Amino acid sequence: MFNTNSSAITEFILVGLTGHPELKPLFFVLFLVVYLVTLPGNPGMITLIRLNACLHMPMYFFLTNLAFVDVYYTSNATPQMLANFLSEKKTFSFTGCFTQCYIFIALLLTEFYLLTAMAYDCCIAICDPLHYSVKMSRQIYICLATFRYVYGFSDGLLQAILTFRLTFCKSNVINHFYCADPLLIKLSCSDTYIKERAMFISTGFNLSNSLTIILVSYTFIIAAILRFKSAEGRHKVFSTCGSHMMAVILYYGTLFCMYLRPPSDKTVEESKIIAVFYTFVSSVLNPFIYSLRNKDVKQALKNVLMQNVVMTMAMPPLSK
Repeated sequence: MFNTNSSAITEFILVGLTGHPELKPLFFVLFLVVYLVTLPGNPGMITLIRLNACLHMPMYFFLTNLAFVDVYYTSNATPQMLANFLSEKKTFSFTGCFTQCYIFIALLLTEFYLLTAMAYDCCIAICDPLHYSVKMSRQIYICLATFRYVYGFSDGLLQAILTFRLTFCKSNVINHFYCADPLLIKLSCSDTYIKERAMFISTGFNLSNSLTIILVSYTFIIAAILRFKSAEGRHKVFSTCGSHMMAVILYYGTLFCMYLRPPSDKTVEESKIIAVFYTFVSSVLNPFIYSLRNKDVKQALKNVLMQNVVMTMAMPPLSK
């Protein structure tokens, strides 16, 4: 799979988020807190949805998948970054870098089409509610979920293989906090034409394709909302769709800035800041902007808390 040239680099050095030693303890605490919020937040949402039968619908099925992807997406980069904040040794093995790069691209593509499926689901629910159960049957939404993972991990593997078949002999220093595909290309001393074209085509196609479906879905949604006679109904739908659209703008906007421009020394520091948003910020905010603003989820959470309180009060006191 990999280029085994004897002069090729066998490990990389991750510079990290910052080169200022005085900022590293602060960043360590900050990102540790974010990670500790993300870890229970997303699995907690998965558990809540699975335990409540009233939430066993396609929309919440997609939310469960989103939470699953987010927790692994963040976990792919955070432990290594936190370790680098506290350690002088910042080396990362060739295999470890390949694995991180592969998982990152695969989950990135998976989330593209997860957000697309959520927009489509919302469009069907609002524009054609009478046929919703047919158009979003269990077989259909499971097929949508399967397609996302199969396609994401297949394309991700292709992109990672193309990257790591290159020969790295210029330098082994990656000016980032994870093994970023564009920066790895800069370190190669072999011909990168095929890899650059493949990355540009894959990124451009998946970004534009998924975003086009989302925008078309929201065009139909807005048209349907404007026909609502009830102001309360319009406000409710706008509130729900607005959260999703806000997340889409944050996620896709940062990715367009990151990947659809040629890598250069001037843009490296900017890319690290941009990467923080789609690697950490979106993952920690998703349980809030997608779920906690949802009345059904909030009611399910209240029911679970009330059940725990009742069970606690019903427990007999411990005998002395």
